[in-house]
Amino acid sequence: QVRLVESGGGFLQAGGSLRLSCGVSGDTFRPYAMAWFRQASGKEREFVATITGSDGNTYYADSVKGRFTISRDHVKNTVYLTMNSLKPDDTAVYYCAAGAGGPSGRRGEYAYWGQGRQVAVSS
Repeated sequence: QVRLVESGGGFLQAGGSLRLSCGVSGDTFRPYAMAWFRQASGKEREFVATITGSDGNTYYADSVKGRFTISRDHVKNTVYLTMNSLKPDDTAVYYCAAGAGGPSGRRGEYAYWGQGRQVAVSS
């Protein structure tokens, strides 16, 4: 059983920066593709970014490309989402996810999920 525990998040003004962390326990970290999704109030959960297991390739949603960076630390078993130039449209609950398959933007490819962290950006 893989357990994901997120930290970070909060409230800030547009243009600011924030970093989310997701600690992974319960299984070997390396093989899993890790991802971040987000869900704004009243909307579907959407893909934000993903990073592959061993080679660290990254993929981003167009809406965050150039502003967000996903990274992982295999020693700490942690994946990060660094968010810069935040906009009010980035306001959402952010979820960390882990999947044994390849990198994907589809929710169904990820078997394990964190509890979610709120990020709220004011204009």
